[in-house]
Amino acid sequence: MQVPLPSRLSAGALAWASVSAFIQAAGIRSTPDPARIALAYRSDRLLTIDGAAPDVWSPLSGFWRSRDGWVRTHGNYPHHAQRLLDGLGLADAAHLEQAFAELTSAEAVARITGRGGLAVEVLGEDPARDALLRSTPLVDVAHHPSPDDRSPRTQNGLEGARILDLTRVIAGPVCTRSLALLGADVLRIDPPDLPEPEWQHFDTGHGKRSALLDARSPRLHDLLDRADAVVLGYRPAALARMGLSPEELVERHPGLVVAQLSAWGIDAPERAGFDSLVQAESGIAMIESPDGDRPGALPAQALDHSAGYLLAASVVSLLERRRTESGSWITRTSLRRIAAELLGMPRRLTPEPEQHIDPAEHTAVFEVGGRMLTTARPVIPEREFRAPRPWGADQPRW
Repeated sequence: MQVPLPSRLSAGALAWASVSAFIQAAGIRSTPDPARIALAYRSDRLLTIDGAAPDVWSPLSGFWRSRDGWVRTHGNYPHHAQRLLDGLGLADAAHLEQAFAELTSAEAVARITGRGGLAVEVLGEDPARDALLRSTPLVDVAHHPSPDDRSPRTQNGLEGARILDLTRVIAGPVCTRSLALLGADVLRIDPPDLPEPEWQHFDTGHGKRSALLDARSPRLHDLLDRADAVVLGYRPAALARMGLSPEELVERHPGLVVAQLSAWGIDAPERAGFDSLVQAESGIAMIESPDGDRPGALPAQALDHSAGYLLAASVVSLLERRRTESGSWITRTSLRRIAAELLGMPRRLTPEPEQHIDPAEHTAVFEVGGRMLTTARPVIPEREFRAPRPWGADQPRW
């Protein structure tokens, strides 16, 4: 079935396959609603807080014409925005367009990333690179035998399974929100000094508790000792520096299922990134160009959402396997790997027409900390989300 996400690339087919994989792994015998999936993938457009739609994009996030092409930036987090400005030698965004126009794309990206900001050159697709990526698993799974194994454990399905959520933004939170939907006890941990944008947390925080804790605290390993799975969404190199690489975690915490999401994959461990940046560098943005000159975008953050559902499917399957097999498990995917899959799927010369979908039956209303939220409902029609918790409102404990 076709999910109505109009694009030249098969964004709708990717969404259908990803959600179907999650539903099948969960053992649910129902056919998802294509319209529900389309709106879930565009959940940021349905979200309202006290009746108002939040601004989800910073003025510093976007496409900028350079001296020889285009650059895509991401500055939604304040620290990324400041680093972007520092890299270009600007005090504010007033002269951003001029600054890019005076530089080549490579020069602009080098200056911004050199200061820790986020920017990529907008490139055409690289079929050979994508074919090489597609020769690797879409979601990689590795079994790690544990000499002092504490598995199999006794959970029946996901009900009551303890999932530690060390993710941000969209892909990782969609994964853990999906696990919470199946009954898992999901505890999200965030660094105390790096607040999540309120709208972003409300958009993907359903069914989870939210606590603040420094990742270097011994308390984190106390939580991991009693966890069934952990989902990682930070840069692989940053996790390794904190002793939280998947390999270190399964050695220290036998029987753990570790799921890792990254933007660019473990072959680029230092690179940070987001869906929009991967679309730009992988060639998707130019394929979706509205006029053959300006870069475009998919009709949703489809790489993020698809990665989230596919990784959730893997976690569900591995928790079940752990009941009958010994050892620990590591499962991984990346936005760039998802992009390669999409680029290998059939495409159209022009996007199909946009379909109007009445959002009324696909949204839910919650009261959270005195705020009234309207959010997208789950992709599984028979299930309903529990309300998000206020960011950082809970204690870091099971």
